[in-house]
Amino acid sequence: MSSPSVASLRLPMLPASPPLSRRAIAGVTPSAAAPRALLLQPLAPKALAAYHQPALLLHQRRRHGPPPVAAVTASKPVLKDPKKYQEWDSMTAKFAGAANIPFLLLQLPQIVLNTRNLLAGNKTALFAVPWLGMLTGLLGNLSLLSYFAKKKETEAVIVQTLGVISTYAVLVQLAMAESMPVPQFVATSVVVAAGLILNFLNYFGWIPGTLLLLWEDFITVGGLAVLPQVMWSTFVPFIPNSVLPGIISGSLAVAAVAMGILTNLSIKH
Repeated sequence: MSSPSVASLRLPMLPASPPLSRRAIAGVTPSAAAPRALLLQPLAPKALAAYHQPALLLHQRRRHGPPPVAAVTASKPVLKDPKKYQEWDSMTAKFAGAANIPFLLLQLPQIVLNTRNLLAGNKTALFAVPWLGMLTGLLGNLSLLSYFAKKKETEAVIVQTLGVISTYAVLVQLAMAESMPVPQFVATSVVVAAGLILNFLNYFGWIPGTLLLLWEDFITVGGLAVLPQVMWSTFVPFIPNSVLPGIISGSLAVAAVAMGILTNLSIKH
């Protein structure tokens, strides 16, 4: 007796895949083969030149330094608005010229008062004006006059000249009242006359450089010697009267100026 047949399962049939090509067998698809082919292509001459050009420029800069044009532009900045610069220069010159009025008003009341006291025979009133303080201001005006005369700034030169003349007028009155000793007044008069003459000759370019340097060294030593002495004399009622501060500071100033001259000579040689 035959056994019953088992029902067999039928699975749906899948469509057969197309045969693989040689590229598919090798593992490279057509879409992926195109970029690889582009990469394997040799570079064009223009691309090679563009690739090597930055390296060549960098090598040249490291070897020969920056071009001279860059150095010129760095050392000489160009003004963006020269007209505006000229306007500011003119404005500062006008303000410096207007400073003549305050400088005259600064000493004019003192000169008028001293004149009245001298005419009235009241010389003791002029002893209240310290001649050392006036001398310090005079040396300051002479120093600034030398600086502005070298810079050829006309307005500032006029202002400092008026300061020198007005301060010297007060010192003349103090000498007439015997408040300022005669030897100091004579030395001050010589310094003022020499300073005005030398500075105006320097302003017009009629003086040699060596003489001008000597004058600048002299005025530096004088200013550094007088200023500590004035500060010391301010406290004379509480401290003993002495000329030691002026001598010490003046000696240090002379030593500093001498060292500067020797240094310049060693540099030149």
